[in-house]
Amino acid sequence: MAFVRVCTLSELEADTPKRVEVDGTPVSVVRTEGEVFAINDICSHANVSLSEGEVEDCAIECWLHGSSFDLRTGKPSGLPATRPVPVYPVKIEGDDVLVSVTQES
Repeated sequence: MAFVRVCTLSELEADTPKRVEVDGTPVSVVRTEGEVFAINDICSHANVSLSEGEVEDCAIECWLHGSSFDLRTGKPSGLPATRPVPVYPVKIEGDDVLVSVTQES
């Protein structure tokens, strides 16, 4: 698994998504509840950026239609979204936040 540095912990405001790109993949990085999560930034219901939504209870809400996605699993918690979005492994090294969007073979 290849990890890529995307930002520093100090750049992440609590409960405020930050959009980054990892190997051409749009990713929303979120610091909440004492952890850092990485989730695909594109809503599975509509082609909009999840990083423009709000974070609450370890979920990110799509600003357009209101579907929320669990930051740990990517699963939607309600309609209109029915498909999960990918989540990605995160590593913290010092103050650096690293994300991997590649899968081990």
